[in-house]
Amino acid sequence: MLKAVILIGGPQKGTRFRPLSFEVPKPLFPVAGVPMIQHHIEACAQVPGMQEILLIGFYQPDEPLTQFLEAAQQEFNLPVRYLQEFAPLGTGGGLYHFRDQILAGGPEAFFVLNADVCSDFPLNAMLAAHRQDRHPFLLLGTTANRTQSLNYGCIVENPQTHEVLHYVEKPSTFISDIINCGIYLFSPDALKPLRDVFQRNQQDGQLEDSPGLWPGAGTIRLEQDVFSALAGQGQIYVYLTDGIWSQIKSAGSALYASRLYLGRYEFTHPERLAKHTPGGPQIRGNVYIHPTAKVAPSAVLGPNVSIGKGVTVGEGVRLRESIVLHGATLQEHTCVLHSIVGWGSTVGRWARVEGTPNDPNPNDPRARMDSESLFKDGKLLPAITILGCRVRIPAEVLILNSIVLPHKELSRSFTNQIIL
Repeated sequence: MLKAVILIGGPQKGTRFRPLSFEVPKPLFPVAGVPMIQHHIEACAQVPGMQEILLIGFYQPDEPLTQFLEAAQQEFNLPVRYLQEFAPLGTGGGLYHFRDQILAGGPEAFFVLNADVCSDFPLNAMLAAHRQDRHPFLLLGTTANRTQSLNYGCIVENPQTHEVLHYVEKPSTFISDIINCGIYLFSPDALKPLRDVFQRNQQDGQLEDSPGLWPGAGTIRLEQDVFSALAGQGQIYVYLTDGIWSQIKSAGSALYASRLYLGRYEFTHPERLAKHTPGGPQIRGNVYIHPTAKVAPSAVLGPNVSIGKGVTVGEGVRLRESIVLHGATLQEHTCVLHSIVGWGSTVGRWARVEGTPNDPNPNDPRARMDSESLFKDGKLLPAITILGCRVRIPAEVLILNSIVLPHKELSRSFTNQIIL
């Protein structure tokens, strides 16, 4: 028996993903046509023996999240439950707080996946490696070049046994070209070190004249409090993958993840990819079109385009490397490149919206890792274009490297500015 836990964070996190996370929780943002965490759930559901999938986070269980959970249970015929933390507890605190729920039924092991990663999720391969040589912690790792490795948790392994000898989260100098993918397989024994961290936090934070539990004791960081502390003690091992992987921290990385998932659809979900048909739009490369979208026959779409529910694409529209969210309208002869068009937005005739390509590829030394804020010294940094909800872009407007927030009508061209 197996279980899976998906760590979805909370509204206080994902600030680099704003304004996209204002409309829906970040884990439900559509990437390649489906909510971000649906890719995780699909991968978990394909593991033989999977009995339950738990989501742990600090989001309020609002209507969109509840509807998603109900739909996921029906589609995958698996219990999918959400466990809400009483406070943000870090990457390990929720696991310890809900340990009884995780261990209920006696699973032999459980997967732990961060919601904001894109991967082909080699879970079956990780399970096979775990069963061959059982240890409390098995981490999924991949390689990065020396420059980009500094943006991630770095792993020093024994090349013969794959034991993790040293672990440093975002080091200041080069440690290793093996980085942590944020995907794990834990045995039930893995919760014992989390208990030790909780008790140590309790002892360190409790005042002598303050009876009861110290509220901060429940905050546990897997990477710093557990992996770094236990490295080299024969408890943590790494499974290396050469498959696709990236983080989803900002709008630019969402487009990159969409491209990776659309590429995988050729093998995993070919039915999701649009086909070129007589009398239909011209399809170039991998394109997802929601069945309710209306696309004019003269439109040219692709590569790497995702079109959401109820979208209208007019005659002569050109779309490339973009995500168009539900209810948006692209009027005649619009050109949208490297951009995300927000919910309910309207882009007028002959308007051009173009963002700066930003591929957070850990193996590209020239890639810009989008760990920075959207703003610096009060100025908007050049980034992917985001058209906010209910924005109308009139005809013959050129927008470059801008973020347009809701409830504004544009009447001229903007470059590297933010419209408040």
